Amino acid sequence: MAKNPSVDFLFTPSKPFLIAGPCVLEDQAMAEEVAAGLVCICRGLGLPLVFKASFDKANRSSLKGFRGPGLKKGLAMLAKIKRKFGVPLLSDIHEPSQAAPAAEVLDVLQVPAFLCRQTDLLVACGETGLPVNVKKGQFVAPLNMKEAVDKVRATGNHRILVTERGVLFGYNNLVVDFTALPLLRSLGLPVVFDATHSVQEPSRHGHASGGRSEFVPSLARAAAAVGVDGYFFEVHPSPSHAKSDGPNMVALRDFEKVMRQVLAHDRLERRQGA
Repeated sequence: MAKNPSVDFLFTPSKPFLIAGPCVLEDQAMAEEVAAGLVCICRGLGLPLVFKASFDKANRSSLKGFRGPGLKKGLAMLAKIKRKFGVPLLSDIHEPSQAAPAAEVLDVLQVPAFLCRQTDLLVACGETGLPVNVKKGQFVAPLNMKEAVDKVRATGNHRILVTERGVLFGYNNLVVDFTALPLLRSLGLPVVFDATHSVQEPSRHGHASGGRSEFVPSLARAAAAVGVDGYFFEVHPSPSHAKSDGPNMVALRDFEKVMRQVLAHDRLERRQGA
């Protein structure tokens, strides 16, 4: 499949972009409902969109946790979304062997936070030539992400983004240190703020993670005020019924309001920065 549409906007600092979608592919109808809603919202806001959904959630709290449709079926579902809505795609991969087949469908490859130091995975992503979004590990200092990024750069691929998603604070809790954002930007790469995973409570319930989605809008506005290049949200038609990360996600019906507030702060910061 041709790498189309373009994702050059990820590397154009004058305008913010959005990475958004459900945590995991549950079924085709739900994924298309979210994609349709996000495309409509982003068109109204003049905001470039990359649609995100995982074909596999390998890092679940419990063996019983829903993982998704898997590589082959999940990529087929995502390909249908690209054809129907003309939107670029992002998904996370967990093994080096997944990079090449995923690159046939996706437009951006994502390295999960808990795998951000895995050399073989980073190199495999870089070798595809696609943009690579490396999520900062919950255990990694901002400037230490240079070493992870350099593993991708060693392949000759310099189209790299880094995403902040909170840092471990004791047990079952994450916090956001907003000084991480300018530190990450000092690496010379686009920086994304993941507002929904930043409110996650890892393994809070033993068999599943918890979350505090009511704080997502506040954290996103704070990131906009500090300054980032893009925003990452997981969005679902009914978060309380989601099969993964429901407590963190923003309801699709509320997302336009949240994003309008975030963009108001983003515009102010960009004017001041200019």
